[in-house]
Amino acid sequence: MVQASVDKNHLDFIRLDSSKAIREFDCGDKDLNDFILNRAHEFQKYLLAVSYACVDYQTGKVHAYCSLANDKVSTSDFKDKTEFNRFRKKRGFPNEKRLKSYPAVKLCRLGVDTSAKGNQIGSGMLDYIKWMFTRINKTGCRFLTVDAYLDAVPFYVKNGFRFMNAEDDDPHTRLMYYDLMDIAAE
Repeated sequence: MVQASVDKNHLDFIRLDSSKAIREFDCGDKDLNDFILNRAHEFQKYLLAVSYACVDYQTGKVHAYCSLANDKVSTSDFKDKTEFNRFRKKRGFPNEKRLKSYPAVKLCRLGVDTSAKGNQIGSGMLDYIKWMFTRINKTGCRFLTVDAYLDAVPFYVKNGFRFMNAEDDDPHTRLMYYDLMDIAAE
């Protein structure tokens, strides 16, 4: 189990494994609850996603969780090749590195228990993930991506995420990204 401190309020960010089952969690979203309570270990077993939890190390209560998987930012995420090239130029990629896709990690799920909402735990988890992929990442990873539920879009904007495609018209989610170079340069 990988463990690291998230903040000074007795919270640890732990990687879940088969020995660490979450038995109680309610973020107010039935699908997100079902995933962490019943399906996260199967996704991890088959190497599809890795889940992490923000746990009070004194009480063992899970305040939040997230699930991460490999992803990429590619030409297919944009309406056309011209828009992708503008994105690439704006993000500062050298011309000799004109790839058709760039490495990313997908934030598949993020849920904060209703008892912990309003305590900035979701933002703390995002900060930890950003740190993890800029400081201890073992492979190249330029972006964090998320298919944000429409009602969660303001949360991701507040945490530095941008819209991938201005013309994204999915009625349920918006594809967003965070450029890890924004903190790698610090």
